[in-house]
Amino acid sequence: MRRSTWRGRTALAVVALTTLAGTAGCLGKSSSSDSARNSDAKDFTVTIGDNAISGGKNAQGADWITNWVIPHFVADEKAKGRTAHVKFQGSGAADEDYKAKVALDLKTGSGPDLYSIDGIWLGEFADAGYIKPLADLVGKASADGWDGWAQIPPAVQQAFSYKGTRYGVSQGTDGRVIFFNKKLFAQAGLSADWQPKSWDDIITAGQTLKAKVPGVTPIQLNAGTAMGEATTAQAVLPLLVGTGKELYANGKWQGNTQAVRDMLGMYQQIYKGGLGDPVLQEDAKGRDKSFAEFAAGKIGMLFESDYLWRGVIDPTNGIDKMPTRDADVGYALIPAQKPGSGIHGQQYVSISGGGGWIINPATKYPQQTWELLQLLSSKDATIAFLGNKAQITERQDVNSQVLANDPMLTFVSQKVLPLTTFRPGFAVYPQVSQALQQATLDVVEGKTPEQAAATYQSTIEPLVGGTAKVDSN
Repeated sequence: MRRSTWRGRTALAVVALTTLAGTAGCLGKSSSSDSARNSDAKDFTVTIGDNAISGGKNAQGADWITNWVIPHFVADEKAKGRTAHVKFQGSGAADEDYKAKVALDLKTGSGPDLYSIDGIWLGEFADAGYIKPLADLVGKASADGWDGWAQIPPAVQQAFSYKGTRYGVSQGTDGRVIFFNKKLFAQAGLSADWQPKSWDDIITAGQTLKAKVPGVTPIQLNAGTAMGEATTAQAVLPLLVGTGKELYANGKWQGNTQAVRDMLGMYQQIYKGGLGDPVLQEDAKGRDKSFAEFAAGKIGMLFESDYLWRGVIDPTNGIDKMPTRDADVGYALIPAQKPGSGIHGQQYVSISGGGGWIINPATKYPQQTWELLQLLSSKDATIAFLGNKAQITERQDVNSQVLANDPMLTFVSQKVLPLTTFRPGFAVYPQVSQALQQATLDVVEGKTPEQAAATYQSTIEPLVGGTAKVDSN
């Protein structure tokens, strides 16, 4: 869906604002936490809020809500003997401005009944008390009874869960893999069906490319601050979960741990070993240049999300069109550091992102809003949003239908999504992410993993709340 590719979206701290905003659906905080309040209303008004506007930002989403979601919901409610009035509160603001507006509305008990938000905001909003578990808002039986859950892999449900509890419903997602050039692999004597089972397998393939296909960059593993969030999302986090550790777990952030040192050690092997291009990692347009070089057959392996396949090297509409994409580009799961050493004992790992929907706790009509959210997240609604596009969604029944003719996106849907993980949703995450980016740059520029990890920990300690909030084992 439209938020399934996150290319460095920044989650800023919630801004303390003093003005109020509201719509017809929510007129201040409700005095009741009863999930059944106003459930028997025969005439009601609810409002959908989204950072989308017709003719502007995320126009496809705004048009879909206006022309498909609202009419279908009104018709469904009419069939139940109810008169539903649904308003759309669209926005075309910068992400950080939209986030501040949503936070203010939720904090003050105002704003739309149903909100679209970035998944990275979820934990922050939950910790602040701005949102509540779905079961608390609509009742456990109602929340758990939706048949749509069966179509959303448990791993993808993590995107809108916090501390094991559902807060909303995902809308779209993506997955990270290793793309590789089959033609270059053939020249090096490597298999067209290459699937590494460990980091050592990746390094070995890179060394083989270096020896047998001179003039080619064997491995592109995003590094440094110029790459921004792409360094963290496409490389650092997939490697980290490959060690068996998440960036944040059990109330602590990974600091100068063995996992972080091992992750940085992989960078050292690639860049000190001459398997990657260090200059590219410091270039302000390095990521875009890496895309162009991969499309031109100058990079052997590139860690990236499915965005590369459908948005960059698409033979017809790509940014860097690759006419031979379907024949020359392979894709493999990202392996754990060693077989079975990944998070949850996994053999393979990935990181995903995406947005979704949450219900405003101040809504006067929780059951009706939940019905609206279920419709909005249904198979028919999701297909209607996609139109003729082949793009990964959160729903496997939709993916099996719309991705049938795209083997790469089907691969991500069937093989990657069931094992994926998500970024920690805290306000401080962007700063931690920047510290990780700097640590990778330090290694690329010649520091040891131990030195870079020590600097990284000293950087994040004051950001996250001191040594008690950092794991250094």
